[in-house]
Amino acid sequence: MPGSGKSEAMQVAKGLGLPVVRMGDLVWEEVDRQGLPRDPATVGRIANAMRETEGPDVWAMRTVARVRQIGARMVLIDGVRSNHEVTVFRRELGDDFTLVAIHSDQAERFRRMTARARDDDPTDDAAHTERDEREMGWGIARTIALADEMLVNGGSLDAFRGATRRLLERLSG
Repeated sequence: MPGSGKSEAMQVAKGLGLPVVRMGDLVWEEVDRQGLPRDPATVGRIANAMRETEGPDVWAMRTVARVRQIGARMVLIDGVRSNHEVTVFRRELGDDFTLVAIHSDQAERFRRMTARARDDDPTDDAAHTERDEREMGWGIARTIALADEMLVNGGSLDAFRGATRRLLERLSG
């Protein structure tokens, strides 16, 4: 879910020299290409519109293309949202694909998003709830349930970073 700690996990990956593809960046690229603002409503609208016009796997297919372009042995994908996307990754990337879910308390996620203040982050409780509901509508709960691995981000930042590092080292082994 948004604010769970995916960006922190990706920073750990980058620190280990692993490339990262953030699916949200692909949405931002499309928003920018269309000359639209990166506010939460617009980003969500474009993400949904592209799913409706190009299929529910549009962002996964664009991500696979980016992963293949990078060509590294291990690439982390940040932001898998739906079972459609998981299906694409398992089909296109094969047995090497490992789905990792990151879990964090809702109130803590909201606090983190408010503090980081990214362009597409909600700014009040109602907007946070709306974003969570949009994510749930894309099937993120089922995606979390399908995870091969789970990281819980409920303690200190150092503890989460350590757990992430250990998982990535094991998976890249």
